[in-house]
Amino acid sequence: MACLLETPIRMSVLSEVTASSRHYVDRLFDPDPQKVLQGVIDMKNAVIGNNKQKANLIVLGAVPRLLYLLQQETSSTELKTECAVVLGSLAMGTENNVKSLLDCHIIPALLQGLLSPDLKFIEACLRCLRTIFTSPVTPEELLYTDATVIPHLMALLSRSRYTQEYICQIFSHCCKGPDHQTILFNHGAVQNIAHLLTSLSYKVRMQALKCFSVLAFENPQVSMTLVNVLVDGELLPQIFVKMLQRDKPIEMQLTSAKCLTYMCRAGAIRTDDNCIVLKLDHDLKHAHELRQAAFKLYASLGANDEDIRKKIIETENMMDRIVTGLSESSVKVRLAAVRCLHSLSRSVQQLRTSFQDHAVWKPLMKVLQNAPDEILVVASSMLCNLLLEFSPSKEPILESGAVELLCGLTQSENPALRVNGIWALMNMAFQAEKIKADILRSLSTEQLFRLLSDSDLNVLMKTLGLLRNLLSTRPHIDKIMSTHGKQIMQAVTLILEGEHNIEVKEQTLCILANIADGTTAKDLIMTNDDILQKIKYYMGHSHVKLQLAAMFCISNLIWNEEEGSQERQDKLRDMGIVDILHKLSQSPDSNLCDKAKMALQQYLA
Repeated sequence: MACLLETPIRMSVLSEVTASSRHYVDRLFDPDPQKVLQGVIDMKNAVIGNNKQKANLIVLGAVPRLLYLLQQETSSTELKTECAVVLGSLAMGTENNVKSLLDCHIIPALLQGLLSPDLKFIEACLRCLRTIFTSPVTPEELLYTDATVIPHLMALLSRSRYTQEYICQIFSHCCKGPDHQTILFNHGAVQNIAHLLTSLSYKVRMQALKCFSVLAFENPQVSMTLVNVLVDGELLPQIFVKMLQRDKPIEMQLTSAKCLTYMCRAGAIRTDDNCIVLKLDHDLKHAHELRQAAFKLYASLGANDEDIRKKIIETENMMDRIVTGLSESSVKVRLAAVRCLHSLSRSVQQLRTSFQDHAVWKPLMKVLQNAPDEILVVASSMLCNLLLEFSPSKEPILESGAVELLCGLTQSENPALRVNGIWALMNMAFQAEKIKADILRSLSTEQLFRLLSDSDLNVLMKTLGLLRNLLSTRPHIDKIMSTHGKQIMQAVTLILEGEHNIEVKEQTLCILANIADGTTAKDLIMTNDDILQKIKYYMGHSHVKLQLAAMFCISNLIWNEEEGSQERQDKLRDMGIVDILHKLSQSPDSNLCDKAKMALQQYLA
C-alpha cells in the first residue's frame, strides 16, 4: 500500500530524523514475527507523548507498514492490536499527522478490522477511529461511504463499555445534519443507545447523552420518538431531567438541558409539564454554563406558548433572576438571559404587566449601551417589542435617550442591527406625533436616504415602514414634505423604477398614498408627471396588491370634498385614469372592484 504525501519532504525535516527512529521502522520488516511484534511494542512506548518522534516515524513510512501488518491474515491478533494502538497514538499528534493517516487510507483498514472476532483488537480499532473522526480535518462522510458500517457499529454496541463509549463518540461527532440523523435513526440508534444512559460508566452515559443531543437537534421525528422511549421503566425525558440535578457534572447537566430544549422546540414535550418548567428553578444559581442552559430552555419553552410564558413569569423570583442575568459577567449568560426575556416579551399581557412591574427596560437599556454585537442584536430586537404602542415601557424608554441610541444602530455595519434600529424607530413613530421630529432630527435625512438605498432587503422594508409612520397625519405629512419633499419623491421614484420585489413596491406606493392624503403635500405628486405615470402603470399591474396600493393614491388625490379636487380629477381624467377605473370596476377581485367603484363615485358627485 502506497502512502502519498501532499508535498515533497524537505531536507531540513529529514535531517532531524534520528537513527533510533529509522531503527523502529526497520524492525517492522524483520522476517521474525516475534521481533516485529516487539518492534511495534517498542515503537508504541517511544511515541507516547512525543510529537517529534511521531512526525519522524510518519516521514520514514511507518504508517503504510503498520497498516499492512494490521490487515495481513498471517499477522497474530496481538500484533494487529498493537499496530492499531500505535496508529491511534500517531493520530493523537498534530492535525498533519491525521492528514497523513487519512492519505494512507487508514479508515477502511480500521473498519475492516472491526469484523474480527477478537474484542481487544476491535476496541483498539475503535479507539483509533474515535481519535481520527474527532479530528477537525476528517470528513464525516467517510463514516457513511460504506452502507454496511453503521449497522455493524450498532451491533458492536453490546460488546463492551469501551465499544459503547467509542462508538457513541464517533456518532456524536459525525452526525452533522438531517441526512446523517436519518441514517442513524433508521439503523436503530435511539433503541440501541437509550439503555446506555443507565450505564455504570460515566463516560458511556455522557457519550450516549451527546448522541441524543445531536440526533434531536432540529429534528422533530427523533424528538417525537425519544419522548416515548422507556429505559428501565422510566421515560427518556424523566431521565434527562434527573441528569439536570446539581449533583451531576456540569457537562451532563448542560447536555441534558440541550436534549430537553430540542424536544420542546419540536413539540415533543408538553410545555405545561411542571417537571420540565420548574425543574431548573433552583439550578439558576448554579454555574454559568447551567444558567446559560436554563435561560435557553426557558426561552424555548416560552417561544410560542402564552400559557407557559405566564407560568414561567409567575414562578417565584423568576423574573428577578432573569433580569439579574442581564448583568452577569459571562457574555454567554447575558446573551441567554436577553434571549429568554425576548421570548417572554412576545406576550402582550406580560408587556403590559410583569415587564413594567420589574422595569425590565432599565437593565435592557444599560445592556444596549455597551455590549458585543451578538447581545445587541437580541437586545435591540426585544426593545422593538417594548416600543409597541400599547407597551407602558414605551414612554420611559423614550425619555431615557432611546432615539439617539437607535439612530446609532442604523449606522452599524451589521445588517441585523440596522434592521432592529429602524424597526424600533418605526414602532416608536407609530401614533406618537411628538416624537417624529426627534427621530428625523437624530436620524438625519442623509442617513434616512442612505437606508432607503441599503442593499439589505429587511433594512429597506423597515425604513419604508418608518417613513410611512412618519407620514401618517396631515399636519406631519405637510410639514415633513415641505422640508424634505424633494428628496423623498426622488427616493420613491428610484424604488419604483428599481428591481425590487412586490412587498417593497407596495410599501412605496402606500407612502405615496399617505403623501396624497396631505393638504399641500399632494401637490408634489400632481406636479410630478413621472410619478403620476408610475401610479397609472401600477393600477394596471398584474399583481392585485400593487393595484390596490396605486388605487389608494388615486382615491386620495381625487377626493371631491377637498380643495382643488376638480382640477386634480380633470388632469387624471386626461391621463386615462377614469378609463382604468372603469376597467377595474369589473375586476374579479372584490376588494379592487369596490375601491374602483368608490373612486368613480368621486367623479359623479
